[in-house]
Amino acid sequence: MTIPVLAIGTGGIIAICVGVAILLLIIILIGIYNGLVSARNQVKNSFSQIDVQLNRRYDLIPNLVETAKGYMKHERETLESVTEARNQAMGASKAAAADPTNGANMKALVGAEGALTGALGRLMVTVEAYPDLKASQNMMQVQEELTSTENRIAFARQAYNDSVMHYNTKRETFPNSIVSGMFNFTAAESFEVESEEVKKVPKVSFS
Repeated sequence: MTIPVLAIGTGGIIAICVGVAILLLIIILIGIYNGLVSARNQVKNSFSQIDVQLNRRYDLIPNLVETAKGYMKHERETLESVTEARNQAMGASKAAAADPTNGANMKALVGAEGALTGALGRLMVTVEAYPDLKASQNMMQVQEELTSTENRIAFARQAYNDSVMHYNTKRETFPNSIVSGMFNFTAAESFEVESEEVKKVPKVSFS
């Protein structure tokens, strides 16, 4: 008895090869896409840690202003500038938290945070002229909490910037760059608040 053998022509072999190649390409693209999503989510998660500490600082600033207000009767403009800078930073922070990989939002936050840091620095310089305020228990407590919060922000910012670098490198390398362009994986911005204006403000300690 003769067993029939299926003969695959040249066209069939080519079709199979093309199909396998397309399947492999799809698998590779899915892997790249998932890797980019994972890196982008890491950026968002890292920023959430910064956001917690930024909100803590925003909550502390009104206490600082209220404490200083009782002693600094003639420094209304200084106190108002801190409050205004705080409000602007809060708004920028909310926008950045909605999408930390949006470069425009992060740049706005960096600018607002720089302005807030500068305003706080100028307030601390002014406080030096008020010995009773410096010695106030409330002021020392708020200052201690702010310092602790600033340290936490710096730590969280470093972790965030590391995740941004990893994500940006991943999206820019070939062939990831093709997939990132196809699916709009935009570049993330690092979080650096070290403008020249801020550097000129002396750092004052109550110790």
